[in-house]
Amino acid sequence: MSRIVRAFPVLNESEFREFVQEVNGARSGDAADFYQRHGVTRETVHWQQTPTGPWIIVVTEVADVEEAASQYAASEKPYDRWFKGQIHRLTGINPDLEPLGPPTEQIFEWSRP
Repeated sequence: MSRIVRAFPVLNESEFREFVQEVNGARSGDAADFYQRHGVTRETVHWQQTPTGPWIIVVTEVADVEEAASQYAASEKPYDRWFKGQIHRLTGINPDLEPLGPPTEQIFEWSRP
């Protein structure tokens, strides 16, 4: 199992929160299918208010990162198109071109000995 961590700027806070409510509410069945099809076992989204505006930090656990990213980028299923369109509109990041979001580089890690 791999863990992917990425951060996205939020262009419109209220619209982003509406998007999350829709994913958790009216589209929750589609969301569950979406995550299962792409091999995601867990995903959390964290809100961070910064001096330059809000960001979300997304942590995803998935069996095969490269396979999931490739499938996600290529998917034309209606829910996937809607989801990717919302991400692009609300963050400025195009999931068809950057399915893993903006590149992330781990620069520090600490573990208990």
